[in-house]
Amino acid sequence: MIARIPQLQRFLYSHYFFGGLRQAIGVLLPALILMGVFQMYSVGMIAAIGAACVAIIDQPGGPRRYGTNGMLAAILLGSATAAVTGLASSHSLLIWLVVPCLCFLFSMFTVFGKQGGLLGFACLLIMTLTMRVPLDPHEVLQHTVYSFLGGVFYFVFSFAAHRLLWHREELQALSVALFATADYMAARSRFYDVNSDLDESYRLLIHAQSAMTDKHQAARDTVLRELPKGRGRADRLRTASLNIFIDMVALLDSLVATHTDYATLRRTLPNSDVLIFSRDALRKLSINVSAIAFNVARNRHVKERNSVKAELRAIEYELEKYREGGLADGDPEVYALLVQVLRRLRNATRLVDRMAGHLSGSGNTELVDMRLDKSLDRFLSRKTWRLGMLTSNLRMDSSHFRYASRVAIAALLAMTLSAALSHTPILGSMGSGLSAHSYWIVLTVLVVMKPGFALTRQRNGWRLVGTLIGCALALVLFNVTHSPDVYLAVLVVTCVLGYSLIQVNFMAAAIFNTLFVLLVFHFLSPTTNAVIGERLVDTFIGCGLALLCSYILPWWEHGFMASLARAARKSNQAFLKTGLRYAELTRAQAAAHAARNSQPQRETQGDGATVEPAAIEGLDTQQHEAEVRWRVARKNMHIAFGNFAAAFYRMMDEPIKRQNNVPELNNLLIQNHVLASQITSAIPILAGLDHVPEGIRKSLEAVELYLDDKDADPPASIETEGELAALAYPLRQMVKAAQLIRQEMRGLETAGSGS
Repeated sequence: MIARIPQLQRFLYSHYFFGGLRQAIGVLLPALILMGVFQMYSVGMIAAIGAACVAIIDQPGGPRRYGTNGMLAAILLGSATAAVTGLASSHSLLIWLVVPCLCFLFSMFTVFGKQGGLLGFACLLIMTLTMRVPLDPHEVLQHTVYSFLGGVFYFVFSFAAHRLLWHREELQALSVALFATADYMAARSRFYDVNSDLDESYRLLIHAQSAMTDKHQAARDTVLRELPKGRGRADRLRTASLNIFIDMVALLDSLVATHTDYATLRRTLPNSDVLIFSRDALRKLSINVSAIAFNVARNRHVKERNSVKAELRAIEYELEKYREGGLADGDPEVYALLVQVLRRLRNATRLVDRMAGHLSGSGNTELVDMRLDKSLDRFLSRKTWRLGMLTSNLRMDSSHFRYASRVAIAALLAMTLSAALSHTPILGSMGSGLSAHSYWIVLTVLVVMKPGFALTRQRNGWRLVGTLIGCALALVLFNVTHSPDVYLAVLVVTCVLGYSLIQVNFMAAAIFNTLFVLLVFHFLSPTTNAVIGERLVDTFIGCGLALLCSYILPWWEHGFMASLARAARKSNQAFLKTGLRYAELTRAQAAAHAARNSQPQRETQGDGATVEPAAIEGLDTQQHEAEVRWRVARKNMHIAFGNFAAAFYRMMDEPIKRQNNVPELNNLLIQNHVLASQITSAIPILAGLDHVPEGIRKSLEAVELYLDDKDADPPASIETEGELAALAYPLRQMVKAAQLIRQEMRGLETAGSGS
C-alpha cells in the first residue's frame, strides 16, 4: 500500500526549495567571486546586498512577466534608494528625515498587492543595509553602482535559470498544488468519520481550502503562462503538465460538489458502513494524489497506486441493501444523496487514474479538453499598477496609510532608541557594538511589522524564537570548530534554507537567516562572538517596538470583514448567474443538435422546418463561451472565499474585544461554502435536463432574489421525479443558504452602521 509522502520530501522537491536554491546562488555568487578571487570584500558585500534585494521579488510561482517587471523595478528603485540613503547617511539630521519618509513611501506599496509589498520591502531592506555605515559623498556613487551591478547580475542569472529550467518550475508549482489538493481531500474525509467533531472538521477544511486556493492560483499562473502551440518536445511537455492541471481542477470541482448535510447524514445513518467506506476511499485517493504530486515533482512515472475498487463495490452493495430496505421510497433525498456520493467518488477515481496516466510516458500530446485551448489565458492573474492607487489611499481611513504610518513611526523610534542606547554609559563596552549594528533594530521592525495585528504578533513570536535558536546554534558552532571551510559550507546551506523556508515556515527561516548573518559577520570580524549577543538584544528590542507600534493607528481585521463578506456573496452570485446561463445554452445546444439529427426524417415527411448549420455553430460558440465564463467565475469564487476565510481566522487571533460579529461571520463563511458547493453540484444537472420544471425554476429565482437582498417566495415543494431527485437536495440547500446569507449580511450591515 502506498504511504503518505513525508513533509521533508515534499519540501525538498517543491518549488520553495528550488527557488531558495536559485536565490541563494544568485546572491552568494557575486560575493564569493569578488571576495574569494579578487579580495574585494566591501564591494562583494555591497553587490550581494543589491542582489539580495532583487531576489526578494523572484518568488516561486506566478507569471514570469510580473516577476521580470518586478525585478527590473527593484533594480531601479533599489539603486535610487541606495543613492538617497547613502547621501543622507553622512548627515546626522538628514538621515532622521529620510529613513521615516522612505519607510512610509515603500510601505504604501502594499496597495499594489503582494508583488507591490515585496518590492517595497526590497527597497526598505537596501535602505536599512545602506545606512549601517555613513558614506562620504564621493563614496555614494561607487556604492550605488556596485549595488546596481549586483542587482543586474541577479536579474541576468535568474532570467537565464528560468529560461533553462522552465519545465522544472512548472512541474514543481503543479506538484505543490497537487499536494494541497491531497490535503484538502484528506480534510474532507474527516466528515465521513463519525468519531470526528464536525465543527473542528469544518475549520480544518476551510483552512485547507484557503491554502489550496493560493497554490492553485500559483500553479495556474505558472502552467498557463505559455500554452502548447505545436508538436515539438517542449509542447509535449507543456501539454502533459496542462492535462494534469485540468484534471486537478476537475477533481476539485467534483469534491466541492459533494458538500452534504453531514449532521443529518450521521443522524439518519449513524452506523452506516457507507460512511466508513466513503472515508476510506477519500483517504486512499488523497494518498494517490500525493503520490502523483511527488512523481510530478521528480518527473517520474507513477508505478503503483492504492485501489479503491473494494470500497466502491462495498458502497454499491450497501446502497442496494438500503434500496431493498425501502430507503429509496421512504427517504428519497437521502438515498439520492448517497448515490451522488458514490458517483462522485467514481468520478474522482477516474480523474486520479487519468492524472496518473499522464505520467505514464505514453506520449499523448492531445489536451483532455480541447475546447479550453484558446481560453486558458483568462484564468491568469491580472495586476495593474496605477499611481492613482497610491494617491487615493493617502487618507486616514485607508488601512494602507495607517500601516505605512505605523512603520514610519516604528522606524523613527528604533533609530531614537538605538542612539539612546549607544550613548548610555551603563552599557559599557557593549554600547559600541549596539551603535555599530543598530540598524538591526530597524531591520527587525521592518521584517516583523505587517498590515494586520495578528500577523505582526505571530511574526514577533516566530522571529524571537528563531533568533534565539539561531544565536544558540551559532554559539555552539563557533565553539565546536574553527574551520573556515565548515563555516563556509554552513553559510551556504543556511542561505539556501533561509530563502526556501520564508514562505513555508517563518520561524525556521528566522533560525537559518540568523545563523547566516552571524556567519557573515564572523567572516568579517572573526575575533569576537559579541555580535551574537548584539544580534539577540537588537532583535528583542525590534520585536518589542514592532508589537508596541502595532497599537498605533491600528486597523483591525473586523474592519475588512464586511467588504470581504460582500465580495464572497457577489462572487457566488456571479458563479450562479454564469452557471445558469451555461446550463441554458447547453440545453439549447442539445435541442438544436437533436433537431439537426432528426432533420432528414422531417424532410422526408415533407416538414419544411430546418436547422441551419451556421445557427448551430453559433450556438456552439456561445455555449463554449458561457462555459469558460462559468469556470472563470468559479475560480474567482474560490479566491474570494479564500480571502474571506483567511481574514476571519486572522481576526480570531486578535484580542477578543476586537473580534466583532463572530457568530454572523462564521455562519456567513459556512453558508457561502454551502452555496458554492451546491451550485457546483446543481449546474451540471440543470444543463442535462430537457427543460426546467416550474418548481425548480422558481427555487432558482428565489436564490437569485435572496442574493440580491430582495424578498422571495420559494415553492414549498419541487419536482423530484426520476433524475430530478438528484436536484432536490442541492436546490433546497441553495435556497436555505441564500436566505441565511441575506439574513446574516443584513445583521452585519446593521451592526456596522450602529458602530
